[in-house]
Amino acid sequence: MNKDQVKGKAREVGGKVQQEVGKLVGSSEQQAKGLSQQAAGKLQKGLGDAKEVVKDLNKGNRN
Repeated sequence: MNKDQVKGKAREVGGKVQQEVGKLVGSSEQQAKGLSQQAAGKLQKGLGDAKEVVKDLNKGNRN
C-alpha cells in the first residue's frame, strides 16, 4: 500500500462525511463539495493502485 492509496481513501471518506453533513444542514453546496472530494479521492486511490500494479510487475521482471 502506498501513500496515494491511503490519502485517496482518506479523501474519499472525508468527502462522504462532508456530503452527509451537507445533507443534515441542508447545504447543497457542502453536498457538492463532498461529492467532489469523493471523486478526487477515488482518482488518487486509483493512481496509487496503478502504481502498485507497476511495482509488482517490475518485481516479477527482476526474477
